[in-house]
Amino acid sequence: MSKPRVLLADDHTLVREGFKKLLEDQCQVVGSVEDGRSLLDAAKRLRPDIVVLDISMPQLNGLDAARRLRKIVPQARLIFVTVHADQDYVTQAFKAGASAYLLKRSAGSELSLAVEAVRNGNYYVTSLIAKDLVQSAISESEPNIGDQNRLPVRQREILQLVAEGRTLKEIASTLGLSPKTVEYHKSKLMEQLGLHTTAELTKYALAHGLTPSSE
Repeated sequence: MSKPRVLLADDHTLVREGFKKLLEDQCQVVGSVEDGRSLLDAAKRLRPDIVVLDISMPQLNGLDAARRLRKIVPQARLIFVTVHADQDYVTQAFKAGASAYLLKRSAGSELSLAVEAVRNGNYYVTSLIAKDLVQSAISESEPNIGDQNRLPVRQREILQLVAEGRTLKEIASTLGLSPKTVEYHKSKLMEQLGLHTTAELTKYALAHGLTPSSE
């Protein structure tokens, strides 16, 4: 069996280099990017078999990027490696198309196990959170997915870019919209979320993992 073509996406260079080192014997790493929009562009060009990605990334978060990857490279298996251990994030990731979910504090060997699992058409969840998922299933509790998933895709994109400090003009250029349209969407999402300032939008986006923290 030939080595799978893997594309890496994380906004920390050391993390990407670490993943590459872990996978170089098992996979062919064909690309490495630092933000969600670069990930989409690279996926179109490189047609990877597996994408290893984070949730919190600049310009476009991993969850929204995953939803687009399902259309761009439907054959690719998605492996999330993130700091987010909450069940809500795990649920969102698998709904977005994930085949595996790891934490950045997982053992390095788990990434290789996840790659092998997804290559065989299986799913993989790190043992660090598997127990919580089982307990939730037993209790039949519904996860609280969060208000941001009820927002239209365009408003989620604008929310993230606003939180990253982009101006209306910069957001309009990135998304191919007019500044007036961006301003309209920004006003609508503030109304829907009950927020009143850009600072509140930024705090909300950080709290929901839509944009990377400074850590």
